[in-house]
Amino acid sequence: MQSMCDRIRRARLTAGLSQTQLALHCGVRRSAVAQWEREGGTVPSVQHLSKLAIVTQVHFEWLATGRGPGRPDDGDLAPPETAVVEAAARNPQENAILTLLRRLPPRKRQVAHAIIEMLTE
Repeated sequence: MQSMCDRIRRARLTAGLSQTQLALHCGVRRSAVAQWEREGGTVPSVQHLSKLAIVTQVHFEWLATGRGPGRPDDGDLAPPETAVVEAAARNPQENAILTLLRRLPPRKRQVAHAIIEMLTE
């Protein structure tokens, strides 16, 4: 069975979030997320764990205990981020763009979205 730190990391990566992005969503510092993902690190509070489950779209019970399915939709966690990107992309260029876009922090992602919209007009 995976440890909680491994489940937290897996949920974050599957959701396509950086530690900084997850920290922003949960209202903590990036160092807190790094501690949660470190073997022997701190354990998040129930409040933070519930936010984490909501943000990463995994079942709270799976995140907290490792029991049950990870995701509500398919009974398990989705494939790693790279596989998700490749499945959504229609060609290598789209794959590269999606990969870069998902690495951006939320504010820069909004700017990139606005730029792409302007380019399509």
